[in-house]
Amino acid sequence: MSNSGALAKELTVGEVSDRSGVPASTLRYYDREGLIHSRRTGGNQRRYARDTLRRVAFIRASQRVGIPLAEIREALRLLPEGRTPTEEDWSQVSERWRSELARRIDLLLRLQSKLTDCVGCGCLSLEKCALVNPCDVLGEVGPGAGALQF
Repeated sequence: MSNSGALAKELTVGEVSDRSGVPASTLRYYDREGLIHSRRTGGNQRRYARDTLRRVAFIRASQRVGIPLAEIREALRLLPEGRTPTEEDWSQVSERWRSELARRIDLLLRLQSKLTDCVGCGCLSLEKCALVNPCDVLGEVGPGAGALQF
């Protein structure tokens, strides 16, 4: 394929924004942070490969479940450059997060089961609160704000 054919498949930042639903300013931020990659035209405009749409979808889905951008960046570094990632590539990336997602799901389920009691009781006590201080574990830490880490 000629170089012009490859370039014709590229997308502008506006096209990626329209197709992904992600604001152009966010795409430029992702680009600066190394989450997605663009090339610059002679007129200094960004051009993105079409597989950027999949990467952006992956970033957004990952953010929705609470995965920090730094972890997303590390996962995306596992994907190949210069070709569209395969299903196997994506599977290897997502496998890294299975245990972390399971932990978060467990935490959310525990929160859900305790939330009615907490909201209903109005205890306003950090010593008794099953959400902030389950089983009074902070009592073992000693006096002060043991839950706050600086």
